[in-house]
Amino acid sequence: MTGSKHVLLDIGNTNIKVGICTAKKLLCSYALPSDRGITADLLGFRLLEILQHSHISQEELGNCAGSSVVPSITPLARRACRRFLGRDICFLAEDIDLPLENHYQNPREVGADRLVASYAARTLYPGPVSLISVDFGTATTFDCVSGNAYLGGLICPGLLSSAHNLAARTARLPQISLELDEKKPLIGVNTATSLNHGFIFGFAAMSEGLIARLSSQLPQPLEVVATGGFAASLARVASCFKHVCPDLLLEGLRLSLPLLSGGKNT
Repeated sequence: MTGSKHVLLDIGNTNIKVGICTAKKLLCSYALPSDRGITADLLGFRLLEILQHSHISQEELGNCAGSSVVPSITPLARRACRRFLGRDICFLAEDIDLPLENHYQNPREVGADRLVASYAARTLYPGPVSLISVDFGTATTFDCVSGNAYLGGLICPGLLSSAHNLAARTARLPQISLELDEKKPLIGVNTATSLNHGFIFGFAAMSEGLIARLSSQLPQPLEVVATGGFAASLARVASCFKHVCPDLLLEGLRLSLPLLSGGKNT
């Protein structure tokens, strides 16, 4: 629908990211908590509030596209979109296949978020033979694409979840910002600095090391895309990222809109 505004839902373990886009551009995004107690009605009202805040009328609405790694929330999102937006939502990798060869041993094991991010990286950056998409989310994932094939990747602890877990298990450790201005690690002379620099530069070093090891197994040339909430912070201090696209998954959903008419259940 030319000129329509489309609704995108990225349902993750920590947040539900809601994007509003046209066919050519992501206009804005919002983050809601992935509360396991959420209802279809509550999610529907939140979507209406987002549309109101974005000054979008019901008549302007086009399609709804989503990806989900939380099976309990997926049917709630379907009901919310149908009842409150008057649209059926199409979930990628569930209702419709992405145009990527899936080389995972059991293709159904791959989270939709990893496939959508890989599809977005391949579409946005068509130049290199190979790509690695690194998502700093609830977990840190490294996903490898070569040509038009999703090869698989690695799953590592997430930065924020690791920090929260450490703080919860250690009574004397303070909460930290996970933000810093320095581009080199300091020798911490207080606990907050020690933690902040340890986490940021530790994950940067992990990223550099794993990417170097993965790169040796992939056809060249290769480029690396960082995404997720901490992508910009990590890219400032790590030398391995060619591109930073914090909303890579929402971009993948936007790019998938032309595929919806050929979906399995649409």
